[in-house]
This record gives sequence, structure tokens and C-alpha cells, in this order.
Amino acid sequence: MKRYLELILYKALAELKAESARTYLSFLWWVFEPVMNMAIFYVVFGLLYRRSEADFVPFLLIGLTVWNGFANTIRHGAGAILDNHPLMRQTYLPKILFPLVVVVQDGVKFGIVFSLLLLFLWLYGFVVSSVYLALPAVLMVLLLLTLACTLMVAAIIPFVPDLRFVIESVLQLAFFVSGVFFSGGSIPVKYQGLFYWNPMAVVIESFRDILMHGHWPNWLLLGRVGLLSLAVLMMAALLFHRWDRVYPKVVLR
Repeated sequence: MKRYLELILYKALAELKAESARTYLSFLWWVFEPVMNMAIFYVVFGLLYRRSEADFVPFLLIGLTVWNGFANTIRHGAGAILDNHPLMRQTYLPKILFPLVVVVQDGVKFGIVFSLLLLFLWLYGFVVSSVYLALPAVLMVLLLLTLACTLMVAAIIPFVPDLRFVIESVLQLAFFVSGVFFSGGSIPVKYQGLFYWNPMAVVIESFRDILMHGHWPNWLLLGRVGLLSLAVLMMAALLFHRWDRVYPKVVLR
């Protein structure tokens, strides 16, 4: 297990170095790309659409930062098994390591962007309070949810490669119903119960509660997301265990 953990970290670091070497901006592109995307959404929804809510800019940036970290990891991890078939020819490795490398790799990028988000919020005027003690718990739930979804998708994609296009459509739909542009309190009461069954809606609102409103997150909803993520994570791990020796045969056909 120690060797595998070292391998995950080493391969993730190597992939990050290789990725940064392919662009002129190097690792700065990890910051420039999400900032550019956020600027586009801000111009459209913050200026052209003229949202009247107070502090809409930080409201929007928190939602976009959290969502992009989640969705990008799933997109990159979906093809983790297919993308590593040359390595599977050379030596045996537990196939679950490949999507785990992606999670670590994108986790580093998210950490950089999230740190910049915190700096922006502090400069904007939001102060650090005691509710920041809940931030590690919310980050852990986000990690569990991202890990569970990424592993589940990566486990199934080798058998149905075209499913990657479906996943992209599902992520696009989820982007607009996860509260990136609105809060749960702004929708009709009769739909709020359904809205909070969306795990990402709960996570995004939890970050806003802590970083903007100085409130403790809803521990009941957050705990439900955490338990659901653990259940999906265990199912994905079982699939990888069952199909570990099958993946090379499927990929190399």
C-alpha cells in the first residue's frame, strides 16, 4: 500500500510537470484558465444579465470554483483506464490507481484556485470567523463525492466508451441545477426538498454559508452527502476489484 501511494503521488507529479511543460504559461495556465472562465460567466450573469443580489460576484465565484473542481476531475478521470492501456501492457498495477492519480492531479489544481478564491474573498471584505473550523469537513465531503463519482465513471467507461458523451451532457445539466447561479432559498419551497437531494447543491451552499454568510453548514444535509458518497465509493471499489484483470482484455481488443 505504501508503494502504491508513492506511485500515485509520483505519477500525479509527473503528469502535472508534463502538462505544464506543454504550454508557454506553464503551471500559471491552471490559474489563468479557471479565472478566464469565471470572468466570462461574470460578464454574462453579473453585468449583462444584471443580477441585483448583493455580493453576487463572490456568490458566483464560489459556485464556479467548487463546481469546476468537481466536474473537471470527473471529465479527466472518465478515460483514466483507456488512457493508460500502454502501461497496462508493460506491468501489473491495480487499475484503480489510474483514476486516483487523476483525483490527486486535479486536486492540486483545485487547491491552487481555491486558495486564490479565499484571498479574493478576504480582500473583498469577508472576514475569517470561527465557522472556518467547518471548512475541512466540507472539503472532505467534496473530496469523497468527487472521488466516488470519478471512480464509478472510470470503472464503467471501458465497457461502454460512448458513455463519456452522456456523462458530459449530464454534467452540463447538473451545472445549471446545482445552485451555481442561485441559492436554494430563491426557489419555490415545494421544490427545495428535491433541490437539496442534489449533492453538489448541498456542498456549494455549505461553502457559501461558511465563506460568505458566517454560518455553520447544515450538518444533516452534509452528512447525508458524505454517507451517499461513501456508499458509491465502496461500490466503485468493488467494481474495480472484480474487473481488475478484465480491463486489459477489454481495452486491448
